[in-house]
Amino acid sequence: MKTELFDFILPAELIAQTPAAKRSESRLLVHNRATGAVEHRRFADIVEYFAPGDLLILNSSRVIPARIFTLAYDGRSGGSEVLFIKSLGQGSFEAMVRPGKKFKPGRRHLLPGDCLIEVVGVLDSGLRVLRTCDGRDPVPVFREHGEMPLPPYITSRESTPDRYQTVYSNEEGSVAAPTAGLHFDDQVFSALRAKKVNIAEIILHVGLGTFKPIETETLDEHQMHEEIFFISPETADLFAKTRSEGGRVWGCGTTSIRTLESAIDAQGKLKTGWQSTACFIRPGYKFRAVDCFITNFHLPKSTLIVLVAAFCGRERVLSLYEEAVSKKYRFYSFGDSMVII
Repeated sequence: MKTELFDFILPAELIAQTPAAKRSESRLLVHNRATGAVEHRRFADIVEYFAPGDLLILNSSRVIPARIFTLAYDGRSGGSEVLFIKSLGQGSFEAMVRPGKKFKPGRRHLLPGDCLIEVVGVLDSGLRVLRTCDGRDPVPVFREHGEMPLPPYITSRESTPDRYQTVYSNEEGSVAAPTAGLHFDDQVFSALRAKKVNIAEIILHVGLGTFKPIETETLDEHQMHEEIFFISPETADLFAKTRSEGGRVWGCGTTSIRTLESAIDAQGKLKTGWQSTACFIRPGYKFRAVDCFITNFHLPKSTLIVLVAAFCGRERVLSLYEEAVSKKYRFYSFGDSMVII
């Protein structure tokens, strides 16, 4: 399929710069695949669409303050950007850097916290392999001195860092938020539990695989980056119980969907433990793990909108997006939500 088939026109004023005043007060577009019906609600109303015995699965990965700027060192000016991607162990890590010309192999840079790093190599993707010169773990340096890696289309800094974290995040490791979960708050969770909806967590640490844009002419040419995920035995057991009792499985966000679809085996059970995935779900894919899909409104020609199109059809997704634009829904990370039932 041509990548251009997943393009759409979005007025710049609909790109959300700040989150809703209250998480669950964001808007919610509800689409029923069976009937074709479309409703316009508030996110707190999502509870009405769950049934007792349904299972909601959330990605509990927490965002690292992954963006940091170098300091002046060895007579050279600082201010170069380092965006942590993933740890490689023994003080080494992958990172996006800017400007790239300042990060040639052998070059050293000083980070806050008196942390000296050296460029070890350049990957085919353009990412740099960096290493702390004293062998220390770089993650605490980013945690203490870094800033939230807000997407480039969010230019406002009005919101507090906690609004780019889900309220249930607990396992640090992502470089971008699993944004479909930003709408949940304690009020919604209380209402779901009162309705006898089961809630389980998986972990997928969001990396380049999730947010790297498609730059190829066709979908088949796009190469996904590998991301790691974890499924606990408790989550696998709840999944199996829900399936056996006829309940529906709700995936919150594209990361949860990719995790579940990557982990399901030939018998329909979830494989547990730490695993990795580079799967690229696109139209023609047969979903086996998820019945209902909670998601935000995504960038044109991204792997995320392609995944949504695989779930309910390309033409239907573009039609829903067109309706969302006409009704002035807010788009992208801090924007509104959609659920496909």
